[in-house]
Amino acid sequence: MIEFYPQIKSLHVFLVLLSGALFALRGGAALLDARWPRHTVLRYGSYTIDTFLLTSVAMLATMLPRGMFANGWLAMKLAYVVVYILLGVVAMRPAIPRKTRTFCYLAALATFIGIIGIARLHHPWGWLAPHLS
Repeated sequence: MIEFYPQIKSLHVFLVLLSGALFALRGGAALLDARWPRHTVLRYGSYTIDTFLLTSVAMLATMLPRGMFANGWLAMKLAYVVVYILLGVVAMRPAIPRKTRTFCYLAALATFIGIIGIARLHHPWGWLAPHLS
């Protein structure tokens, strides 16, 4: 299956960007009290994208050698993903006060950027890692 690695990785990166962009648009509009971000098609579309995203993660993880994950970057990335999901859920709840939703929305976006840094640098500190030589 390793022969499909480049295609699966490309799909994974595309799905990450699509998922993040959809959350950013929906979350920002939800903070402005728009109703369209909670539309059933968008909600289930987001779930579908994230399901394919998690499937691609599982496929990539089974293809790569275990030694690649030795420094803990993948564990940190998964922890950040859980935090991102929880913050995103709170940010999208209309019953929660706007200040709390705004904080959670901005924190979720910052967490998303952190996840990208961890993934790109393969370092648990992501963008905050000391200069890698």
